[in-house]
Amino acid sequence: MAPSANGQTVGRRLPVESAFTRVEDARHRLPRLFGRRDLVVLGLGVMIGSGIFSLSGKQAAHVAGPAVIVSFLIAAVVCVLAAACYAELSSTIPVSGSAYTFSYVTFGEMWAWLVGWALVLELVTAAAIVARVWSAYFLATLDGFGVSLPAGVAQFFGPDAKLNLVAPLLLLVLTALIVTGTKLSSRVLTVVVLAKVAVILLVVIVGATHINFDNYKPFVPDARPAPATASPTLLSWILDSSFGSFGLMGIFTAASSIVFAFIGFDLIATASEDARSPRKTVPQGMLLGVGAVTILYVAMAVVLVGMRPSSQLGGAAPVSEAMSAVGEGWAANVVNLGALLALMTVIMVVLIAQSRVLFNMGRDGLLPKSLGRVSRVYSSPARAATAAGAAAIALTLYPKVLDLEELLVIGALFCFAFCAVGVLTLRRTEPNLERGFRVPMVPLIPLLSLAATLWLMLNLRTSTWTKFAIWMAVGLAIYGLYGRWHSRLANEDSWDFDIGDTDPGTGGLQAIRSEHDTGELRAVRTPPPSKQSTRGKHMRN
Repeated sequence: MAPSANGQTVGRRLPVESAFTRVEDARHRLPRLFGRRDLVVLGLGVMIGSGIFSLSGKQAAHVAGPAVIVSFLIAAVVCVLAAACYAELSSTIPVSGSAYTFSYVTFGEMWAWLVGWALVLELVTAAAIVARVWSAYFLATLDGFGVSLPAGVAQFFGPDAKLNLVAPLLLLVLTALIVTGTKLSSRVLTVVVLAKVAVILLVVIVGATHINFDNYKPFVPDARPAPATASPTLLSWILDSSFGSFGLMGIFTAASSIVFAFIGFDLIATASEDARSPRKTVPQGMLLGVGAVTILYVAMAVVLVGMRPSSQLGGAAPVSEAMSAVGEGWAANVVNLGALLALMTVIMVVLIAQSRVLFNMGRDGLLPKSLGRVSRVYSSPARAATAAGAAAIALTLYPKVLDLEELLVIGALFCFAFCAVGVLTLRRTEPNLERGFRVPMVPLIPLLSLAATLWLMLNLRTSTWTKFAIWMAVGLAIYGLYGRWHSRLANEDSWDFDIGDTDPGTGGLQAIRSEHDTGELRAVRTPPPSKQSTRGKHMRN
């Protein structure tokens, strides 16, 4: 590899002790506000969204048929395996940044950049897409209450509108809420999550009384060849076989997209610096969140497919349309309101997670250091949150943004794979690190997680892989031109510590000690005496 600014290679790893020190002694650090309940709410806030209100119906109608229920179970198994790996890594390295920080410590800077760049793709695409879907339910809600917009106005509201004005406005409001502080957004999030869980339970109970078991037949429809103009999956391209929709392969193809519905448990790890006792609460929040949302998703899929033939579930708002079709118009209105709340919380959590990723990448110097600042007014990474919101607003203006859904899936699966390998690597290289949670049956569980993740990635379309490759190539170019030379590890002696680094004089690369009463790792402060007068003005003595 080519040498870096300080003579090292781009494979330099962030020492574990530095990962702790930069949190413990940083001037720009996040306040610890989240308990276990808040983290579970955070996970539910992002996982219960368009997947349960939109994705399930579309995948049933166009890809898997009634067997979409099995697709949800497959996606759940993959995410449970991945969540176990995330839980161990987040309990071992309880700092914000999620898979980005884990990869920095485990694999090195360049690999961490690629994982962080994939996270940026996942999160900004998710925010933009969900904002567009929100606009569809907004129109459906207005129609349900007898409010009809003039045609000249309605054309700017639809999810497929060439110029959608509702989605950017929603993103602007939610970005302002995130910027003004995590505590306020957490309270709003808790109220909204409770409301949408109540809506889902209502749909399941009411819908169960209208199940027609004939709608489950045939459970696995006969396979259909893919249209000549359709982009094949990577697996079908490799095997030179034309896998289409439905049939056995349709189940796996749907599962690859349905992973989008479960994305969110990994975002809990981005809030590790916001959490109290993160070694315990973050893994608990992840696993409890995945378990709860799996039950809700499978129950909703069973009821939705049972209420209406799967071929009729491909509308813009499948759940509310199904409720109206069985004569429960009042419930359809409630569903639309619940969907508005659900999708809004998805965007909130995604923007929070995106701001934490950008905050860490800025703090490490791989992106502009100003992103690594915590606002003195709001006690939040305001600049990183503003950048996350601005990127989502720009992307949601793209008329065909809904076609990019698989991009956020491949970004998430890319991170899943790194975390599975990271558990095995860190067990070997750092066996004595404290772990608040340990993956059982190592190496079996991480290897199963890796295999399942790669299998789902193979079932994504080749056009998605092409776009992903272009995105990663752009990321490598940015790293080579900027991040590699501005990295904190490459410039320990010239880092501007007022911007937000940890300890002056060593760049945070200090020894650590274990506190006997709590077992937590604490930094040992030993700044060079010659530099105290010029660079130690913000230290807490």
